[in-house]
Amino acid sequence: MAFTRWLPAAPDAVTRADAEAAARRVLASLGLTAIDLGIHPRGDTVDRMGYVGWHMWLWAESPSDRQWGPVEARATDSGVSVSLSARVAEVTWEMGNGDSLACQRGTAWSESRTQGGRNVASPDCGYVYAEDGRYTVTATSEWAVDWSAAGYTGTLPLTLSRSADVIVGELQSVAVGG
Repeated sequence: MAFTRWLPAAPDAVTRADAEAAARRVLASLGLTAIDLGIHPRGDTVDRMGYVGWHMWLWAESPSDRQWGPVEARATDSGVSVSLSARVAEVTWEMGNGDSLACQRGTAWSESRTQGGRNVASPDCGYVYAEDGRYTVTATSEWAVDWSAAGYTGTLPLTLSRSADVIVGELQSVAVGG
């Protein structure tokens, strides 16, 4: 006796574009955020302003995994199994005057690192302003996000930024004589 059995249709093949789109959705669900800016002198008030010719230290302030990485994730999106790994590759600091510099995490300023607060350069991420003024400093974290899904692999670019306003003053010596 012969009989006919109907099987469901074969699933549509997953394209590279489908796999990458699934990886982007998984990445968006991670809640990654820009670093908190570590800046010294802070420059957020006149009492804590920076000075022309003074070494300003720049660093990622106590970054969490969601601000620095590495973050590993595995998820299924639209039937596609996705694995990804994300980490900050570099931070670009735009100093508000047209200058920029690229750093890694940076070193947090402390009095012990500067022999009691002296004008000492940061060992790995610092800047010196040449003119007084008010500047908006922006730190842009450039993430490297490696993904794999449905037999495809790639790297997704991701940039996250945070800004802070800083005040830079100029010290002038005054001779007092009599």
